[in-house]
Amino acid sequence: MSAALQAAAEALADTLAAENAALAAFDLGGAAALLDAKREAADALAAALPAHLDAVPRPLAARLRALAAENRVLLERALRVQTRVLQLFARALPQPAAGYAASGTAVAAGAAPPVLVSARA
Repeated sequence: MSAALQAAAEALADTLAAENAALAAFDLGGAAALLDAKREAADALAAALPAHLDAVPRPLAARLRALAAENRVLLERALRVQTRVLQLFARALPQPAAGYAASGTAVAAGAAPPVLVSARA
């Protein structure tokens, strides 16, 4: 295996391990900060890969496969948690009821209530 391939594979593995640690700790900002590094490492690995993947040592390939599988599970979990948090915020917002405006016209549910602003003191 070439030195470039070894370095690219190790860089990707290290980046995935760091991202997995951040995701496991629910540090979504830290995980997001690693996105560019992960893309660069994946691109470098793709560029360094030989035509035959048999050149990649099995232990390194197994490490990358395990880290990628863990990364997927952790990313899916982070997305579920983030969705639940957003849903909690959305439910906490007051929902205006349907009714009638002062003019007697119907106001649809969710429409903003009328607001009066006065410049007089």
